[in-house]
Amino acid sequence: VTRTRAWLIGIILLSVVLRVGVAFYLGDTVPPAKDEQSYSLLAGRLATGYGYSFERPWYPFGTPGGSPTSHWSFLYTAFVAAVYAVAGPHPLAARLVQAVAVGVLMPWVTWRLAKRLTVEDRRLKIVPLIAAGLSAVYAYFVLYGAMVQTEAFFICALLWSLERGLAVASFDEAPPGRLAPSSRSAQDALWTGVSFGVSLGVATLLRQSILPWVAVMFLYLAIRRLKIEDWKIGRSWRGLAPLVVAGVVMVGCIVPFTVRNYLVYDNFLLLNSNAGYAMYAAQHPMHGTSFREYEAAPLPEELAGQGLNEAEWDDALMERGIGFVLAEPGRYLMLSLSRVRDYFEFWPTADSSTLFNVGRVASIGVMLPFMVYGMWMAITEGRKRAACGGEEEGRSGAIFHFPSSFFLLLFMAFYSLLHIFTWAMSRYRLPVDAVALVFAALAIAEIGWKVQGSRLKVEG
Repeated sequence: VTRTRAWLIGIILLSVVLRVGVAFYLGDTVPPAKDEQSYSLLAGRLATGYGYSFERPWYPFGTPGGSPTSHWSFLYTAFVAAVYAVAGPHPLAARLVQAVAVGVLMPWVTWRLAKRLTVEDRRLKIVPLIAAGLSAVYAYFVLYGAMVQTEAFFICALLWSLERGLAVASFDEAPPGRLAPSSRSAQDALWTGVSFGVSLGVATLLRQSILPWVAVMFLYLAIRRLKIEDWKIGRSWRGLAPLVVAGVVMVGCIVPFTVRNYLVYDNFLLLNSNAGYAMYAAQHPMHGTSFREYEAAPLPEELAGQGLNEAEWDDALMERGIGFVLAEPGRYLMLSLSRVRDYFEFWPTADSSTLFNVGRVASIGVMLPFMVYGMWMAITEGRKRAACGGEEEGRSGAIFHFPSSFFLLLFMAFYSLLHIFTWAMSRYRLPVDAVALVFAALAIAEIGWKVQGSRLKVEG
């Protein structure tokens, strides 16, 4: 345990140093016409008592200066505003605080997630450490960890929610060396549910696009919990208790902002006013059948002069976005197919800066083969282990718990399809990369074991 802890601390220190270095490189300014500028300006207003508003009309609706906005993450804006309240409106201060926080959190939560998947075996403790190390040095994570936007914190919250989801799924199971179901208390169930709910609440407040996945995840976990309880009514309801608690806590995180929106707009808006615009802009006929990810669709002229608030804009644009799909389903399918390229982009492109091109190639470009190999191992060897009751020895691919591997693969598939059929950019794939690194760690460990085995044979 002491050696594992020492390695983990070393990995975390490396993670922090890399992100702090990038923070100093990016400096005390934010690039114009980017999300970083929007968050910095909005946080500056919030820190000085003007609430969630911009000083002048702002993207994408041209919301009048001084008017409330809900388009941007409430939680992340509050984080940057808290830093600005102490240090003044200095993006470098926000970058440094975030770099340290994310530098600690990302390797740690990746390590915890990998531990959830790994079958109990003393020699296999290396796999979670490899996963943590990969998350610490993954170039895109290092870059976004120092940028004034939601990606880094959202990925940490997402990984935490997946780890907590696996905790809920396996709550009454008894893996070797862990507590038997009979020794788990109601207090344990409550804590598991609360922590799961908080992780989901934080992730949702950072980026509401996680909500469709939350619905799928709850359905999957409910089925798995009921299966564990053998469909016995009394026990089944007890088995679902952590899910119920998590749902209540997550809703509790969202409701204050829903109430705020109703008071501001006199209309229902669950959280942020960006879903409608994303659907409208991504399916707009201007794209034809080839998605142009960096071009903003013009707002409908017939709506521009009506003085709509953001809740009304969100409803109107969502209706038009769905209308584009229904009017031209064939074009929509071809447009979505074109987004596959944008989503999985791992090569240098002319419309990206040198920094981002290097980051892309040095992260997904290098790790993709290991990710694919690790996923293949987790599926094929995990099923073999399940089929033989876990008795198969010497097969490192069988170290991952198959139902848990399936859970993570389900997330990766669903989250990818969600963006491919709505709005796809390579940075929206980063949460999937974070999960895939766990499987890449398995592949790297497997390759290492094979090389070591070959050496032993040669030496013998």
